[in-house]
Amino acid sequence: MLKHSIPPSPPAGDPQSRFIEINGIRIHYRRLGTGGPLILLIHGSFLNLDSWSEVMGPLAELGTVVAFDRPGFGASDRPLPGPGRSGMALYSAEAQARLVAELIPELGFKRALLVGNSTGGTLALLTALAQPERVSGLVLIDAMVYSGYATSEVPAAVRGFMAAIKPVFSWLMGVLIDRLFAKAMRRFWYRPERLSDERIAQLKSEFMQGAWREAFFELFLATRKLALDQRLPDLRLPTLVITGEHDRAVKPEESLRLAQAIAGAKLCVIPESGHLPHEEQPTAVLAAIRDFISRLA
Repeated sequence: MLKHSIPPSPPAGDPQSRFIEINGIRIHYRRLGTGGPLILLIHGSFLNLDSWSEVMGPLAELGTVVAFDRPGFGASDRPLPGPGRSGMALYSAEAQARLVAELIPELGFKRALLVGNSTGGTLALLTALAQPERVSGLVLIDAMVYSGYATSEVPAAVRGFMAAIKPVFSWLMGVLIDRLFAKAMRRFWYRPERLSDERIAQLKSEFMQGAWREAFFELFLATRKLALDQRLPDLRLPTLVITGEHDRAVKPEESLRLAQAIAGAKLCVIPESGHLPHEEQPTAVLAAIRDFISRLA
């Protein structure tokens, strides 16, 4: 049984806005295009499906494109643990990867090309490793594999202490995020002056809905070291690794290392961009993905 906060507000006036329930969690998504392949877009932390707005339309010319809000973000549910359902079962990387894999057949497809950015790239990679039969290929955009989300873990003793007084720590985390949100968003961009104050305010309001503090704290507690680097030799799927030339969150050297570790992977460096090249330089990213899909076909 899940405990739900007040559901986030769905986007107003968006005819492509839809909802689907996966394991009791209401997932908000946007769908464009028809036919195959299914191109499934997975956003990074603090963002939502709007991160893909610049590339969704053009990609829909190639098949069916679906971008969704991960649990805890955008207009998707921010479920909280209840009897029989722990925070790990809701927000661990493995739980999120299972949700991605289960979403694919619910959308009417057997397999999908997974396109993930930042922590979304981590989840795309983990999904491919866990259920390769659901994945036709990977596009990993500044994916966190050797640093950040994929290598972070709160020590067990500290985690137990924090879990014992969740209201205090979730409140403190909320205060910290509130104060540093704008700075973090600008750090994702190579040219932060292009990111308007209005856009940052919109991102902040979309993130801070419902029980966002409690939900994000559960995600924080559920973060574990994934040791993905040790599993990369097992990956046998077509893979495109994309990096922003000036990414400060995931250094380009990490993406180069990732491309070298995956058999047959191709690396594409996007000039004049940071951690979100699909937002800063969508034309270049689209060209790389189109070329990759044409090679798959």
